[in-house]
Amino acid sequence: MTFRNFKKQPHNMIVADSNSATSSLQASKKKSRAKDFYDLLKVRLTAVVVFSGIFGYLLGTDEISITAILALAIGSFMITGAANTINQIIEKEHDKMMKRTKGRPLPLGIISRKEAGLYALLLAVVGAAFLVYYVNVYAALLSVLSLVLYAFVYTPLKRITPLSVLVGAFPGGFPPLIGWVAATGEIGIEGLVLFALQFMWQFPHFWAIAWVADTDYKKAGFKMLPFNGKKDVNTAVQISIYTMFLIPIGFLPTQYGMTGMWSGLIAALAGAAFLFQTFGLMKDKTDKSALKIMFTSFIYLPIVQLVYLFDKI
Repeated sequence: MTFRNFKKQPHNMIVADSNSATSSLQASKKKSRAKDFYDLLKVRLTAVVVFSGIFGYLLGTDEISITAILALAIGSFMITGAANTINQIIEKEHDKMMKRTKGRPLPLGIISRKEAGLYALLLAVVGAAFLVYYVNVYAALLSVLSLVLYAFVYTPLKRITPLSVLVGAFPGGFPPLIGWVAATGEIGIEGLVLFALQFMWQFPHFWAIAWVADTDYKKAGFKMLPFNGKKDVNTAVQISIYTMFLIPIGFLPTQYGMTGMWSGLIAALAGAAFLFQTFGLMKDKTDKSALKIMFTSFIYLPIVQLVYLFDKI
């Protein structure tokens, strides 16, 4: 009896180990698949949108609602994630050609276009519902408009004309305006001022990225740089001109009584520092100088937004 049990035990152990291994593999696949859908959201880019939206809300409200802030964050996150997903669905074949995007879930075939489309639809509907129910219908409509412009107008235009950057600057500039509308229920001149700042910031930001990633973009047929699409002094001057506008625009919140004097001065100085970086690109026309502009753009926007908020407090 003991001997028989002893002989059966290894077989049982093998079966148990096999079942355990299968369960672990299935769990691993589920975890990996969840990560792939998560990657479609472009979380770092989406987080910038959410932050800008909350900034606009806090600058516009006199009575903070945690429910409204959470709903704005969740709704904006989901709608932006949907827009990013649709962008990748449309650009699936082009993403295969670029080094920085060929490892995404869609080009690798890990997620199908149909799955990604249903995912984007779910995100957009639920995100819009959050905004309508907990915030207001105007913020929801602006968010959906932003999705449409980004996914269905800007995305296909990237392979047709450099003017796609101008079109993309509109949805790119919407987040603080959406936050303002979420707080006030109307656009107003103040909301347009917040939009103008982030709208104008888009140009040096995207052109610096396009300069650094020019080889990759051209492989996929994307036309992102202005004029003739060359990395030359004309493009560098264009970047500098648009950056220059950030200096007077940075002072407008002070002019319209949204913030105090010192934040307007700091914003103008930050714009001047940003502009200074563009002079290096005009001088040497190198990727290194364009990279400095790109990193400066990442720093400029949150610093200016936080300064405005602190001044309001």
